[in-house]
Amino acid sequence: MESDDGAVNNLVSLGLSRYEARVYLALVTRESHTAAEVARAAQVPRQRVYDVLDALVRRHLAIPRPGRVAGFSAVSPELALTRLMALQRESLERLDQASAALAAALNPIWTAGQAHTDPLDYIEVLRDPKAIAERFASIQEQAEHELLTFCKPPFVAPAANAEGITTVRRLRRAGGTARAVYTYDALDDADVLENVRRFREAGEESRFAPELPLKLVVADASLVLCDMPDPMAGTGATTALLIEHPALAACLRMSFLAVWDQAEALPELSHPGHL
Repeated sequence: MESDDGAVNNLVSLGLSRYEARVYLALVTRESHTAAEVARAAQVPRQRVYDVLDALVRRHLAIPRPGRVAGFSAVSPELALTRLMALQRESLERLDQASAALAAALNPIWTAGQAHTDPLDYIEVLRDPKAIAERFASIQEQAEHELLTFCKPPFVAPAANAEGITTVRRLRRAGGTARAVYTYDALDDADVLENVRRFREAGEESRFAPELPLKLVVADASLVLCDMPDPMAGTGATTALLIEHPALAACLRMSFLAVWDQAEALPELSHPGHL
């Protein structure tokens, strides 16, 4: 017998394999089949048919018939389908229980994970000069009330730093503050002095000191950009840290103001807007 594809597919959807479905459909056509007969009728390989018949017997969908040549009969379709549906319901119940248990185990972990933060996710490490310049520009743009800067070479911002001048003007219009401390060696650089004057005209306050410990930007007492020069003398390598941490920013702001109070004000000059 050639199995009906639709019936085979329906039995497969109820949990049978394709061979099992084809063998069952062959069995229902007669009262009893031998293994060889059902293999031919169902077009199932002879070496596989015994395994398939055993599976149907275990599912209570087929009944073995003892005799000189063993045979097999199908249980009634109504009973077979009832049993297959029962097996599907049992499977769904097990899946439902497993799903509920898994949800109970995973939901607290997921909830805790939503509140988890990397202990250092407020620090960004920068080594590429271009990336450092981009973050410097970003801090200038984000500043709303106050921008404090230690300026010393080498500079990574563009020479003109038009963004910095725009920031200074914006802060001053809003009643904010822009201050910078610059090293005395800037007084020997004509290009730097020209930028100092441009930033002064924009409204920035500048002072000069013999030395500065590092390059530093503190914006709104919450955001910090600072360089960490390589401690090995002569390497010239540096790493910049972008840190969004109000407590640290407040401490560095106090350090800036301490240096500011001791720095020298030169009325005719101002800050170049470099980092």
